[in-house]
Amino acid sequence: MRRASTTPFLDTPQPSVPRHRGGELFVRGPIPWAWLKTAALLPGRALHVGIVLWLESGLRTSAVVALSQQRLRDLGIDRYASYRGLVRLEQANLVDVQRHPGRLSVVTLRRPDAQGRVSGDALRSE
Repeated sequence: MRRASTTPFLDTPQPSVPRHRGGELFVRGPIPWAWLKTAALLPGRALHVGIVLWLESGLRTSAVVALSQQRLRDLGIDRYASYRGLVRLEQANLVDVQRHPGRLSVVTLRRPDAQGRVSGDALRSE
């Protein structure tokens, strides 16, 4: 168990940051703030879809992932809302999407530039 840390601003010990337990899913970061901010400002369930994409990206350690309808259902998002969210993310240049009839969409996460805008480059570690 982690020890509670103290800060110079407070006299009382502060609890440590919550952590996932073994076997639990977690969203791997860092996720660029510009990406999250842009997705959060989009209407509907775009941010929810984006978080699922980042979860899948962390699990696969790849910027190219298949959109998991099961994980979206876990968040209470039906497939039609997920399609609309994915289109909004695509229109905001946060993702590139390859659609295949009868199969899951293949999504590539995109990288924000130095000014916080999302560029055309796929999100890859450098």
